[in-house]
Amino acid sequence: MTPDEKTARRIRLEDLVALPLTFGLTVSHGGDQAAFYGNASGRFELYALDLRTRDVRRLSDGQVSRSPNAGFVWGRGDRALYFSRDQDGDERQALFELEVGQGAVRALDHAPQSMDYVNGTHPDGQTLLVSSTRGGQMNVYAYDLSRQGEAAWTALTAFEQGAHDPRYSPDGTRILLSANESADLKNLDGYVVNTDGSGLRRVLRVREGSRDALTHWHPDGARVAVTSDAAGYDRAGILNVDTGDMRWLTPEDAAYEEQALEFSPDGRWLAVIRNVDSTLTPVLYGLGEGAEDGGARELRLAPGVSHGAQFALGGTHLLLSRSTGAARADVLLYDLRTDTAEVLLPAEYGSIDPGVFVEAEYVHYPTTDGLRVPALLYRPRNTPPGAQVPALVHVHGGPTWQFFRGFDEVTQFLVNRGYAVLCPNVRGSTGSGAAWRDANLRDWGGRDLQDVAAGAEYLKTLPGVDPARLGVFGGSYGGYLSYLAPVKYPELFRVSVPIVGISDLHALHADNSRDMPQLAHYFRSMMGDPVGDAELWRDRSALTHAHQLRAHMFMMHGANDPRCPVNQARGFRDALIALGRREGEEFEYAEFGDEGHGSADVEGRIRSYRLLADYLERRL
Repeated sequence: MTPDEKTARRIRLEDLVALPLTFGLTVSHGGDQAAFYGNASGRFELYALDLRTRDVRRLSDGQVSRSPNAGFVWGRGDRALYFSRDQDGDERQALFELEVGQGAVRALDHAPQSMDYVNGTHPDGQTLLVSSTRGGQMNVYAYDLSRQGEAAWTALTAFEQGAHDPRYSPDGTRILLSANESADLKNLDGYVVNTDGSGLRRVLRVREGSRDALTHWHPDGARVAVTSDAAGYDRAGILNVDTGDMRWLTPEDAAYEEQALEFSPDGRWLAVIRNVDSTLTPVLYGLGEGAEDGGARELRLAPGVSHGAQFALGGTHLLLSRSTGAARADVLLYDLRTDTAEVLLPAEYGSIDPGVFVEAEYVHYPTTDGLRVPALLYRPRNTPPGAQVPALVHVHGGPTWQFFRGFDEVTQFLVNRGYAVLCPNVRGSTGSGAAWRDANLRDWGGRDLQDVAAGAEYLKTLPGVDPARLGVFGGSYGGYLSYLAPVKYPELFRVSVPIVGISDLHALHADNSRDMPQLAHYFRSMMGDPVGDAELWRDRSALTHAHQLRAHMFMMHGANDPRCPVNQARGFRDALIALGRREGEEFEYAEFGDEGHGSADVEGRIRSYRLLADYLERRL
């Protein structure tokens, strides 16, 4: 390929980011509609898709967040949507009601500093089930739509460590939820409480220390879907909350993880999502009589990453989105009667040739302790024979998250510009069992960072990679390791780009304790006590080792970020200045006044990607 031909296949940033996104697919109570967030208009709005006629219509007109970071639910009768909105990424989520027919929007009562997330609507149509921090920690509340102000709110739980994912029973008399009252902070148990907040009782604890969550009610109102890691990996099952009878569906010897999603309207099936080798596939477990009972039914879908998998049209179909490493997400309607899938909303590519995108290679590379790290490796196309390209280690957030073999916009953008990109699921990641996920407990910046460094060493061994031009970047927890990697391994990386990252663990805990107590609890479950483990926290804070930085660094952060507050970036920047480092020459810094913990809107992504690409072009 000539240089002109290669340039012609380069993706124009504005064209890539302008491609419409669809997420948050939510099937209506009646099963014949789905709502979703989409940005076909240039900004995110709420849309409705009629699953019978295939008609799509926009419901909102500028009332949702520019970068939505909270879900929504359908009201009973499917005449309204209830959603949360923050201001410029500050995550002080306030509740709103959107009338589906006319598009009228009204604000519900909101305490200015609270975070309110709607989880469901009561069968009476008058009450919302809400997770809120209005009382301090995240707990469960009922919101009466017929009342005004503070009188609309009723606290239903008061867990010191917070409560998660409440759901109304089919008859509206009970609520399931997950919470923890154990001294083991990583423990999670299942609870049921009456709708008025009385009668709270724990109904599920497989063993103390395991994470046992309730996810969905069976139509009979007695059984619930369960996900538990007590066996050492995520496993789906069904619990009768009245009798305590437990039935596991995921086999004991499974070489994969499964998480329970939802029951079919007739109760004959439980949909789960199967996670194997960084792919996600919907699977149905039959709950009827005969050969169907307990059997796993795999959908006829090519390998990829599926999200959603909600029953629709009376339970005869599943609605889901699906992508692969080299193909953007389509919205599919899967007919369970014929095992065929129809594309309802095809992925758009505009002027971009889909052939420019590359599929990830699923690899394992060696790390410390004789282990091997699963990872996705992307290599640029059309590299001239004998040429060597720069390479990047991309670290994901979480840490309890993972890279999947689905479409990754920023990675494709960088690969298209000639970088090899390694996306490792380092120790602390999900998808490889509880032991791998928990391998960095009280060890942030330890074994996980060793895996990042080992990833860089692995890249050096690959033909076509320039071993002298290695970089590391990532957001959130990935930003944490991108701060730490170049100060703990000062000779390994030429550049580092921490995005909304963490440089000071004590400051993070203090800020989270004040502003996001649910995250402060999560952080303590990960890294222990700020006093008892103070020396560990200091050692695992990049700020402590700022003087060891040899790589060039570019910090990016949203000024309104409540998760990893902007003082994490400002503090590291100020430490470098105090050491005599010159901003603009020895390091670079960008702060965005209209963003929080990253941005999904078009303008924000264009800005961030352009800054990243320009920086790498100059420095790597």
